[in-house]
Amino acid sequence: MKTLLKTILALFSLTLLGQQQVSTSAKTIQQALLKKEELSKASIVKNIPFENIGPTVMSGRVVDIDVNPDNTTEFYVGYASGGVWYTNNNGTTFTPVLDNSPTQNVGDIAVDWKKGTIWVGTGENNSSRSSYAGIGILKSTDKGKTWINVGLHDSHHIGRILINPNNSDEVIIGVIGHLYSSNNERGIFKTTDGGKTWNKTLFVDENTGVIDVQQSPNNFNVLYAASWERERKAWNFDGDGKNSAIYKSMDAGSTWVKISKDNGFPEGNGVGRIGLAVFDENTVYAFHDNQFRREKGKKKKGKSNALTKDDFKTMSKAEFLKLKDKKLNSYLKMNGFQEKYRAENVKQMVRSGSVKPIDLAKYLENANSLLFDTPVIGAEVFKTDNGGKSWKKTHEGYLDDLYYSYGYYFGEVRVDPQDKNAIYVLGVPILKSKDGGKTFKSISKENVHADHQALWVNSKKQGHLIEGNDGGLNISYDDGENWIKLNTPPVGQFYSVYADNQKNYKIYGGLQDNGVWVANNNAKVNKRWKQTGKNPYESLMGGDGMQVAVDDRNPNIVYTGYQFGNYYRINRESGRQTYIQPKHTLGENPYRFNWQTPIQLSKHNQDILYLGGNKLHRSLNKGSNWETISGDLTQGGKKGNVAYGTLTSISESPFQFGVIYVGSDDGYIHITKNGGGTWEKISNTLPQNLWVSRVIASKHKKERVYATLNGYRFDDFTTYIYQSDDYGKTWTSIAGNIPTSPVNVIKEDPEKENILYVGTDNGLYVTLNKGIQWHSFTNIPNVAVHDLVIQPKAKELVVGTHGRSIYKANITSLQKLKAENEDALFKIRNIRKSSYWGNSWSKWLKPNTPKLKIPFYVNSTKKVTINIFNEDTLINEIEVDAEKGFNEVSFDVSFSKKGKKAYLKKEEDAVLKKAKNGVYYLPKGKYKAVMNSSKQKFEIK
Repeated sequence: MKTLLKTILALFSLTLLGQQQVSTSAKTIQQALLKKEELSKASIVKNIPFENIGPTVMSGRVVDIDVNPDNTTEFYVGYASGGVWYTNNNGTTFTPVLDNSPTQNVGDIAVDWKKGTIWVGTGENNSSRSSYAGIGILKSTDKGKTWINVGLHDSHHIGRILINPNNSDEVIIGVIGHLYSSNNERGIFKTTDGGKTWNKTLFVDENTGVIDVQQSPNNFNVLYAASWERERKAWNFDGDGKNSAIYKSMDAGSTWVKISKDNGFPEGNGVGRIGLAVFDENTVYAFHDNQFRREKGKKKKGKSNALTKDDFKTMSKAEFLKLKDKKLNSYLKMNGFQEKYRAENVKQMVRSGSVKPIDLAKYLENANSLLFDTPVIGAEVFKTDNGGKSWKKTHEGYLDDLYYSYGYYFGEVRVDPQDKNAIYVLGVPILKSKDGGKTFKSISKENVHADHQALWVNSKKQGHLIEGNDGGLNISYDDGENWIKLNTPPVGQFYSVYADNQKNYKIYGGLQDNGVWVANNNAKVNKRWKQTGKNPYESLMGGDGMQVAVDDRNPNIVYTGYQFGNYYRINRESGRQTYIQPKHTLGENPYRFNWQTPIQLSKHNQDILYLGGNKLHRSLNKGSNWETISGDLTQGGKKGNVAYGTLTSISESPFQFGVIYVGSDDGYIHITKNGGGTWEKISNTLPQNLWVSRVIASKHKKERVYATLNGYRFDDFTTYIYQSDDYGKTWTSIAGNIPTSPVNVIKEDPEKENILYVGTDNGLYVTLNKGIQWHSFTNIPNVAVHDLVIQPKAKELVVGTHGRSIYKANITSLQKLKAENEDALFKIRNIRKSSYWGNSWSKWLKPNTPKLKIPFYVNSTKKVTINIFNEDTLINEIEVDAEKGFNEVSFDVSFSKKGKKAYLKKEEDAVLKKAKNGVYYLPKGKYKAVMNSSKQKFEIK
């Protein structure tokens, strides 16, 4: 009876809580990867070209660096979500080596330089909001040409890989495990047969993994490891726990003993992430993110007696009313309270009871401020000189302004192999010590990004450092006094992209931890900008770059901002920035703003701006003033240290002003048809409690709306895509044949309603029939696609990836295809004649060769001939081995031998001049391309 009662209660609890998210199994993910590979091979859009347009000047997060010890100009760099890149010229150029693998998500890399074998632990080793899961351990024995997955498929995130220098088949892996759920495949794994089989040699529990493993430089038998207990939810991150500790092995990782118990190293629930650096068998440094709370200290003599927000948390009404107006006004002004809140009227509000003193503290508190206000001990360095028998903190007091309250994001320490007292600790900024950690000095410089993630220290030449951070890669030869920047790979981590409506349109994008950037759409990825002194990309502001909107009437008016809803109206002509975040009233609960707060400019009136917190706000005057046009449109938030219960997506119908959809991070979708007068929840029949990554009002049908849900924050990687043709009353899944992967964005084609584009955490897809069948774009890597925008005049799809910067592709062919069973040529862009065709201004330079792109479609894989005519004269023919679907051939705008003779016979007075490369190029005029019965005209101007 008790068992039956428990079952009934459990079922009742599940009903009350709604849908319970379940993490996607490793088997399902492996099947999805195989499905994508098959889908890509058969894709009819696989030959549509994509161009990467950068930026490169601002990079993405580096997680690891592996340098050839015998040739330090040769090394590999692992980017968190941008793959692995190789250089053999000291970082002058890089080549991607992971592009032909199923993922670009990297936690750690290790290289056997003697054999050329590369090991990649997939899944980032940090635990940030966008730390993507991996698919296990990848191994290449041909320097990255091909990859095989050698196991640990359910590991998700890899902390460290060590290769035995004396036996390359013996490898140790530190596995952190799932980020958003519990799992058993975490701890330390060892292989002695090159990855054919694995043995789990250290397991703490299903919530504790291993973040770092380090070896004694001259004895691989002696290993040290750091376990880390951590749990992230969409609403909370707990990055510490009693199971975070240090372990030691004396038999090359076969067995382990905890060595941080009752011997000087912190213990208990406040122990956070630990990084290790081993100088020799006995000398080890441990860099600890101490999450225990600081002791409350007394105010120092001479310290300012200015009011702080903490003063109001315990202040009584009587004490508040006794405050001098000047002192209170100073607090209000210094902390950005609105003009209406000044001492006299705030005191009146407190007298009347509508406001309490504590409200003056709450008014300032949001997720961003609380992130920095948490009074934890923070970064600490410990050292053992006896192999872990005892530990001692190396410094007195606190290492302030290094970790703040998010030390989980860093955790790396290095020791100079030639000097056991020289160490480096990575945070914000990077510090070095020459006295064993007693004192420290910053070695961050003006051309080095603030968040430091990886460091290689040359064991043979002191002062030679290669350092990786959230902004890319730097190299120093004088121990950090000066740094060279090595940002040439396009590995930016974009949250959002936007295209304005100018003829030569501009592309804007918000980057992870690297602000908002803008460039002309024809930006090129090359080094020419170093000669001109001007990079194609320009930074608009810092922080974590967020969404962008540009006034269609004046492209100099730009709305954008940084995390947690901190938005600005920027006048690029005058340079003026106006802060426009909506403010709650004093006494009201502060608004909750998502990390990626959504905004939208109304297409009906470009003075009207929408911004979503937990409520929807509308400004009728470009953000200068706000009105709140809804109640709370979320489930109400949850207790935690991450803003949650917030809006994530806003879409106003282009058919009617005031028809607005909003989606939230906790699974709600609402609609208003009267500008916020009333709201209706329309998500009851959809999967519950998931992140609404997009809700999009259709451009083609007034009643149509699309929604994508994302379970990434539950380790649920199911593909959720829905369409409704009745304002969301009923929904139909259109996920179709897309392989399992969380969905970030959906976009309608502006010209053809049957065409939809979808960006997932592992690639980009298109459907030509409303989701019945999806096709994979293959000319971009398997990378997370966060945002898409279509520039309708240019007919270009702009792709914002979270790891490989921005791509764009012309989609005219997709829009113009009439039937999938008919061959067709598509519009050919005109080309301008140049005297440099086939020539160059110097004999030492390669001749300029024109390339005219001819796009076409064939209904089956076959050989086709495209004939080029001048009027009715055949002047060239191009034979192509075409694959079923969309193709593109490059024509060098030349005559064939037969074509030249035919042309001169017809045009008796024509004079054709041979270029220096021996080619006869077509003169100015009108031409046509013909493939079977399909024709397209083009002109050489």
